[in-house]
Amino acid sequence: MDAALVALPRGRAVDQDFASLYQARFADLAGQLYAFTGDAAETHDLVQEAFIRAWERWERVQQYDDPVAWVRRVAWNLAMTRHKRLKIFRRVLDPNPPPPPGPDLGLDRMVLVQALRKLPEQLRRALVLHYLADMSIADIVAETGAAEGTVKSWLHRGRAELAVHLHGYRNGDK
Repeated sequence: MDAALVALPRGRAVDQDFASLYQARFADLAGQLYAFTGDAAETHDLVQEAFIRAWERWERVQQYDDPVAWVRRVAWNLAMTRHKRLKIFRRVLDPNPPPPPGPDLGLDRMVLVQALRKLPEQLRRALVLHYLADMSIADIVAETGAAEGTVKSWLHRGRAELAVHLHGYRNGDK
């Protein structure tokens, strides 16, 4: 477990159920958000912050049917807020930023993340939740608050746009 969580304030020990949830799901949630952000360090910070918020409210959060869904929603909300702020910053203050450093990923994964980053936020989020988080359409509806038809449309449009961005990529062709 990360030292940041073990050393959380308030002087109380980390609940074993919380520790188990953190150990079991941190990597999955980080993988999902990485596909959205494309920045490993940012992703780690966002998921870490979501788990810290869960820990601060653990007595309530552990009562939920799916505490992981709560943590995921918080992480996504943090990511969306940060993404909007960065978009404004990049547009106004830094129109030509240097390329971000990335983790050592396989070429396929890097190409996929680059293609996903070209999609509009809602399409990207729907694809990541459906294919990387293994969420059903009903789960995505509950997560996003969008109508079922809207989620289906996001997935359809997202797949179509992703295919355009990945066209020609096959076993290192691009």
